[in-house]
Amino acid sequence: MNPLAMMMFLTSLAIGTTITLSSHHWLLAWIGLEINTLALLPIMTKTPHPRAIEAATKYFLTQATASALMLFSCLINAMQAGEWDINTPSNLMTNSLSIAIMMKLGLAPMHFWLPEVLQGISLVTGLILSTWQKIPPMILLFQISHNINLSLTVILGLTSVLIGGWGGIGQTQIRKIMAFSSIGHLGWIIIILKLNPQLSLFNFILYTIMTTAMFLSMIMLSATKMSQISTSWTKNPALTTTTMLVLLSLAGLPPLTGFPPKLLIIMELIKQNMFISATLIMLASLLTLFFYLRLTYIIVLTLSPNTHNSTIWRTPTKPWLVFSIINTMALTLLPLTPAILLT
Repeated sequence: MNPLAMMMFLTSLAIGTTITLSSHHWLLAWIGLEINTLALLPIMTKTPHPRAIEAATKYFLTQATASALMLFSCLINAMQAGEWDINTPSNLMTNSLSIAIMMKLGLAPMHFWLPEVLQGISLVTGLILSTWQKIPPMILLFQISHNINLSLTVILGLTSVLIGGWGGIGQTQIRKIMAFSSIGHLGWIIIILKLNPQLSLFNFILYTIMTTAMFLSMIMLSATKMSQISTSWTKNPALTTTTMLVLLSLAGLPPLTGFPPKLLIIMELIKQNMFISATLIMLASLLTLFFYLRLTYIIVLTLSPNTHNSTIWRTPTKPWLVFSIINTMALTLLPLTPAILLT
């Protein structure tokens, strides 16, 4: 793709996100989301492959449906309340608006588009879709969190964690595994949204950091399948080791970065006397832990018979500084958790 065109599309992504984040008006927030969607479509189809075209078509249809439902909800709110202010949604439109935003995020049971779309696009575009594109809808959910239906968030959160774990077990394609991982993590974020929005935001930030680190690792290893990961040790042992640790961090194992949000969410659910929800989400997360450990086993404890024993590591010239900072944050933020929560 022409670098000038790519710069224009990336600038449009940033502008759409900025408009949504800074707006107090539902129509402006909707326009920002539409700019985001339309800017990502050419980036998804920069490689004119049938799978990329199919993924872009599925993404467009899903986002258009969610946008139509969101605009319909905003119009109902404007008719009832006589204003378009984001902070004053009516009870009637909150449920439909929440479902529309959750469809944009890819929460279960509106998740079917996400694995297929991620599988059909490149790793770089998958990184944008899994991190940057989640920011505007998530911020809108945070803004209406005081009016959102608690039963809706708990049911969708538990369903997403269960689907995220169950769907990822039999996968061999890393992009589909990351899609189901994203669904599971969003379930953890949503289930606590009504009770503690600050904790939900903290979880979302850490999810973004860990997912970025994982996608960067896959980009540097040029790996999209498990069979390609099993040969990565001879290419770059240090990168393979950090990739394994990032996977364990995504699984939520201590003492890595992914552990504190899960611990704090469980503690918050218990504090709110939601013992059944806390038990169910912990049991459902064991499914997710299984496929993370499966990936870790393939990376560290298996070696392809076709690899050579060369002592020369192939380290192409890539942005190692950015990668090192993101990886460090994805692994070592546990000691800083109390300071982060107190700010």
